[in-house]
Amino acid sequence: MQKIKKTYKFAIKTALYISISLTLLLSVFLYVIEILNAHVLLFGVLCYFICFFIIQYRVERFIYRRVKKIYDDLTLLESTSLTKQPITTDMATLTKEIDKYAKDKKLEIETLKIREEYRKEFIGNVSHELKTPLFTVQGYLLTLIDGAINDKKIRDKYLNRANKGVERLIYIVKDLDMITKFEAGDLRLNFTTFDIVELIKSVFDLLEMKAAKKKITLTFDANYKKPILVNADMERIQQVLTNLIVNSIKYGREKGTTEISIENLIKNKVIIRITDNGEGIAETNLARVFERFYRVDKSGSRKEGGSGLGLSIVKHIIEAHDEKIYIESELDVGSEFSFSLEKAE
Repeated sequence: MQKIKKTYKFAIKTALYISISLTLLLSVFLYVIEILNAHVLLFGVLCYFICFFIIQYRVERFIYRRVKKIYDDLTLLESTSLTKQPITTDMATLTKEIDKYAKDKKLEIETLKIREEYRKEFIGNVSHELKTPLFTVQGYLLTLIDGAINDKKIRDKYLNRANKGVERLIYIVKDLDMITKFEAGDLRLNFTTFDIVELIKSVFDLLEMKAAKKKITLTFDANYKKPILVNADMERIQQVLTNLIVNSIKYGREKGTTEISIENLIKNKVIIRITDNGEGIAETNLARVFERFYRVDKSGSRKEGGSGLGLSIVKHIIEAHDEKIYIESELDVGSEFSFSLEKAE
């Protein structure tokens, strides 16, 4: 049974008090003039109902004006809802809505603070990433301007190093441009059907020399004799595989292993796993590894090079395919990155 609204309780009690008071007053008056009869009871009943409706109407209008003012002051609340239902007689409804409004605003403020911190960190990272190659290029050019250009050996050496610095700048800018396009939805995917096994083998061939420098073995977990056809953007998936395998080599152990497995996830999905026995990632860093420029080991990663955007690009490409990417890692044990793709019919 629904509880009686507080304004009705107020109106009932107030009307009763007024009716009893007026009836007693009238009774005393009629008794004095000796005309007291049964009509006094009828007067009391009529007086009660008249008082009840007048008081209830006046209280509702009073509360309505106060509630309307609160709604108008808090412009984000829907004041139009006042005309749709009689919430003006239920102060609990208003209290709940204001509490909800306050919680939403608190959450919004906290979100803005987090975004502001992220923005500051991101700008600092971009500044650092661009500053390092810029100063390097500037240093080599200034040395050449100061007279080293006349020495052919030094000139060629410094121009070559300056060129590498410019290539690094271009690499960073291109990666940033790609991420921006993915976020804006401007980068279209070219879906085709291809054999994921053959694509992985071609990436192995491309990175064979890089892996050989650290004596890292690139291998499959099994002998995949039959093609495994998937439906995706072949060029982008090649970029995903390249970035993930390069990452495993970069942080892999000397004479380590980078292993790739392909498994059926569900009827129309496969999952590709890239597993290494490298440095691994601490649990506290796992949630942030896909952020732009976020580095688990800043000094080590800078020594190895790269734009610091590889994993962020990987995540954007996979999500653009409406797929998921996962990471499991244990410090000093190794890491496993995995992502799903749609199987071709």
